[in-house]
Amino acid sequence: MLEKIAFSPEGEAPVEFYVLEQTTIGGVDYFLVTDAEEGDGDALILKDLSKKEDTEAVFEIVSEDAELEAVAKVFESLLDDVSFTT
Repeated sequence: MLEKIAFSPEGEAPVEFYVLEQTTIGGVDYFLVTDAEEGDGDALILKDLSKKEDTEAVFEIVSEDAELEAVAKVFESLLDDVSFTT
């Protein structure tokens, strides 16, 4: 069973995602998440922006092209059965 996290965009209802993989690059934690527990689903890469004093994790969807491409390559190398399409 995959771990789930809730992502709460500002002003919107929380959305639950299944965590496929996590990695740390340059001291920043990234999470590869999907909306489907099994099979093909939409995937996002979340960046953990939390500070030590935060009571809840603070995530941002990675959308900057260069960062997204670099982190996606890391996840593809970690997971043999994952490939990204845009």
